[in-house]
Formats: sequence, structure tokens, C-alpha cells
Amino acid sequence: KSKAMAKIVEEEEQEEEEDEDPGLSCGCFFCAIKQPDARLRRASVAAFFRELPYSEHDDGGAVVAVWRAAMDAPDDPELPSLGAIRCMSLLLARTLADAAWCRRGQNACVPYYAAHVVGSYTIRSSAHAELAVAAGAVRPLLALLGGAMTWVEQRAAARALGHLASYDATFPAVARCADEAVPLAVHAASTCIGDVYANYVALAPSKRPKYQRDLLTRGLVGAGVDAAEDRKAEEWASQLQCWSLYFLSCLASRDPSSHATICQDHGFLSELCRMWGGLANGDSPAGVGLLRLLCRSAVGRGAIAACPDALSGLCDLAQSSDDWQYMAIDCLLLLLDDHDTWHAVADATAPCLVDLAELRRLGPRRRLGDAITSALLLNDDDDGHVRGRALGAEAKESVASLREVKIERKEREEAMSRDELLERKLVAKEKKRQGNDMFWHGEVARAIELYTEALEVCPLSARRERLVLHSNRAQCRLARREADAAASDATRALSLARPANAHARSLWRRAQAYDMKGGMARESLLDCLAFAGAWIDGRKHGRQQPAARGANQQKLPYCVARMIGKQMGVTGLFAGVSAGGGKARRDDRIGSDDRMPRCSDGDDDGDDEEDDDGDACDHDGSEEEFYDTELRFCRSVDWHTQ
Repeated sequence: KSKAMAKIVEEEEQEEEEDEDPGLSCGCFFCAIKQPDARLRRASVAAFFRELPYSEHDDGGAVVAVWRAAMDAPDDPELPSLGAIRCMSLLLARTLADAAWCRRGQNACVPYYAAHVVGSYTIRSSAHAELAVAAGAVRPLLALLGGAMTWVEQRAAARALGHLASYDATFPAVARCADEAVPLAVHAASTCIGDVYANYVALAPSKRPKYQRDLLTRGLVGAGVDAAEDRKAEEWASQLQCWSLYFLSCLASRDPSSHATICQDHGFLSELCRMWGGLANGDSPAGVGLLRLLCRSAVGRGAIAACPDALSGLCDLAQSSDDWQYMAIDCLLLLLDDHDTWHAVADATAPCLVDLAELRRLGPRRRLGDAITSALLLNDDDDGHVRGRALGAEAKESVASLREVKIERKEREEAMSRDELLERKLVAKEKKRQGNDMFWHGEVARAIELYTEALEVCPLSARRERLVLHSNRAQCRLARREADAAASDATRALSLARPANAHARSLWRRAQAYDMKGGMARESLLDCLAFAGAWIDGRKHGRQQPAARGANQQKLPYCVARMIGKQMGVTGLFAGVSAGGGKARRDDRIGSDDRMPRCSDGDDDGDDEEDDDGDACDHDGSEEEFYDTELRFCRSVDWHTQ
């Protein structure tokens, strides 16, 4: 009886093992990979990879398994050494040549996963990249990038090509196809957002390709799958654009001859600076990084200088709180340092750069303000001629004001005694107090005059006092709906802050000015988010007064949250290509509770911390008055009537 029971238990355990063993139901790859003997396993896996590209069976499941292995261990050399990368390259070629085979069962997902395997194994390994090039992966990947199939495969191909172009050993193989590759990548980066929206997001779920839905919803469960699927499609569309730009950046950084081809598409140059974030190599993050690479060649500088929209985009980014602000400034300085492009860009860029002339440190760059001053004042004369050419009226005025402050006034103040400088500082303080009084009594024009007079006498060494004066004047100009002037003053205040862009009130005021101008939702959103971060940081570190930390004050101010929501709706990835184009969302009118006028009535707007350069930091600690003063004031005033 005991022997019979033991036999029954053994048979049941064997049946359970068979049920759990995917190798008995999912194909020979699973059998091979589970082989306990290492020598036999390697031989079996190698044989499988040799036969798979020529198989007539539905082998999509096995390719997915290889993809999982590549994602889990991209640096593991075992599968690549046994032929995994060569196998995936041959599968890519077959899917492009044999449409009937590609439509069979799970084979529809084979090109996506095969391209993804190549990209995963080459992400950090030059040796794996060499295997891919030797296997002929470049040509089929270029075909996918060019739209031979769909945007899903295009995304995986752009990723893989970027990796292949990033290594010294494999770059020449990619560069040989540059004449074909560059236009394909430019087109993909320019059109992918609209393509994904039109061919996927805008379609009813039932009309979307099933295999694409399976890819996007993998691992998603529950009632919110449809919304999560749309978010995933948006994420993948963004990645497709970023990886296309990364591929172009790799080509542009290693092969300056590609700059001419990239610059042929003026529409691409116009939009390049506004392409959000993205992947970064050591030199080039996404759109603005690619622009900086182009600015390092004469042909690139010439093309950008001849593209007003590209210059406008660089100026907007330079006057924002984007992490890549310093890259936009680098681009403008490279254009100004070139004798052949100086005259073409000075009129458009001088007013922008003058507002940034007080910058000291931004990201990895130091003494940016000095670099800006040198670029704008090089060979400048009193008649407004620079390098033998006359400037436009606005640029001439900006350069003259820069020369007066950075050279003439600096020299005058260096010759003054300490007592005289102190007296001027006290005069500026009194004028600021008077300006505050005028503002609160509704005499906004007079307040602007007083703040201007205060700035004219305030010593240049009184950095924090000048910061507050510019910020207060920005608020007055918001009240008069002078958006450009308000943005300029707020930018000057943020350039004076240490670290740069650290003065919360000025961020909020510039966010409102950009919203008022229209067409600058992205820049407004970035400033709003930076202000929100400062607000939350102030709560976290207890910089708010007890009265401001009550039950109703724990949340972000409603007007800030509302502005963030509004700008996110306008700047969404598909906002410009959706039906209606977000036109209704681009309404420049905002309610009165979106603008919160506030002038500082104290000298100190920050904490007494020290930065690396010895200046006190300007993390604005005065948000505690945001509700008590600004919100009450804004509700009591209808700015549309002023």
C-alpha cells in the first residue's frame, strides 16, 4: 500500500512539474535555456538562434523571452556570444522582406522586440554594438526609422541606432549611411508626435492595432487600463522624439559634415529648441543640445542665424528656469562670437541677453554674465555701431544700458568713498519705501518711477536690494499689463538671485507675465513649478511664519495650482496636434485671482546662507505673506479695468 501511494505522489509531482515547465509548451528556446548542463545549454541555444530566422513557425514568444533576458541583463555576454544579436538582425531583415510571415500569429510583434533586443544589448557595450554592426543590423534599423512599419518599431529602431552611433568602433558603419540616416531622423523627430496621435491616440480602442495595444498595456490591469494606455502612448511618442534627437546628436558631435544636412530643414530648426527634455549624452541633451552642437560649425551657425524662429526659441529658453537654460545662452554666445553671424543675431538677442548680464553661475557654467557682457560690448562704440554695423533701436538701447552699468557706472562707483555708497544705498531704500506706498495707494505709474530712480542710485554692490527693486517693478508692470517689461524685470531679478532663479516671488511674477504675453505656456509652467518647489521647500524647512501654516495654508495657493493646470493643458505633448489644436486652451485671458500683486516692504527677501561665491542665497523666505497680502489684494482689484 505504501509503495502504491509513493508512486501516485511521484506521478502527481511529475504532472505538476510538466504544467509549470514552459519549455514543454512554449517552444524549443525554453527547453534549451533550462538545460542544466552548461555545455549542452550553450550548444542548444546557439542552434536555436541559428535556426530561428528561417523558421516557418510562430516564434514571437521566444523573441519576447530573449527581450526579457536582454532587459534584465544587458551586460551579460552569454546570449549575444551565442548569436542572439545576429539572430535579431536577421529577423529584422526577414520581417521587412516577408510581410506574410510577419502577420502570422505573434510574429507581428517580432520586429519591435528584435529591434529592442539590439538596443538593450548595445546600451552599454561596445563589443555588443560591434556584433550588431557585423550582423548587418544598421540597414533594417534605418528602414524601420524611416517608417517601413509603424511608429512602435520606429521607436525601438531610433533607440538602437543611437547606441550604435555612440561608440568609436561602430560609428563609422553608421556614418557611411549618414546621407540617408540624417533626413530620416530629422523627419522622425519632427513628425512623430502627430503620427502617434493620428495613428493611435485619436483612434477608438477597437480600431487600434491589437499587437500595439498588447505592447502598450503589458502588465496593466484594472479599470484604468484605457487611460494608462493613452499615457503610455504619449510617453513612447516622447521617447521616439528624444531617441531620434539623440541619434542626430551622436552624428553631429562626431561628424561635422552632417550639420549641413541637418540644417536643410528650416522647419526642424524652428521647432528644435522647443523639443522637451530627453536623453543626454555627455554633451547634448535633446533639442537645445543639438542646437549647441550645430552652433559649433560655421554652416550650423549660419543656418540658425538665418532662422528667426530658432533665435526666438533660444531667447525664450535663455529667459526661463529650464535646466538647460545655460545651453541656450551658450548657443547665443557662440553666434555672437562669430564675426559672420554677429550682425544677423545681435538685434534679436541683445535685449534678451542684457537681462541676463548679472548671472554669475548657472549649471556647470560660471561667470556667464561676464561672458555675455564681453560678447555684446566687443568692438562697441558710442554711436551704436558694433563691428562696423549699426544696431536696431531696441538692441542699441540695450547695449548702451549694458555699457553704462557694467563699465561706466562700475568705474564711477569704484571711485566713490564708502560713506558715499552708503548714502546712495539709503536713498535707494527710501525711494523703494515710497514706491511701495504709491503702489498700495494705486499710483502704479508713480511707483514705477520711484523704483527706477532707486535702481539708478542703488550701488551695484547692493545686489539683494537691486533684486527686490526689479521684482517690485515687475509687479507694477504686471498691474499695467506690460507683459514684456514685467518679464524683463523679473528676469533681471532672477539673474541677481544666488543661486540663479532662486527668488520665488520673481518666478511667480514672470510666470504671470509669460502667461499674459501668450505663446509662452512652457516657460510660464516651468516658473510656476519652480515657485511651487520653493513654496513646498519653505514649508518643509519651516521658513513660513506660524500664521501662514494654519489649516488653510498647507496647500499650494489655488491660483498657482490653477496656473499650473492651465499651462499643462496647453503644453501637453499632443496639445498642438489634437482636434482643435488646443486652441481653446491658448486663451491668454486669466481670472483676477491668477495675478497676485505684491511688493516687498522689507529689505531682506531671503535667508542668510552663503553660496560658493560668497553671496547670500536668495531662497525667498517670504511666501508666508502670499495668502495674507497678495491674495486679498488680488481679489480686491480688477486689473482688466486699469
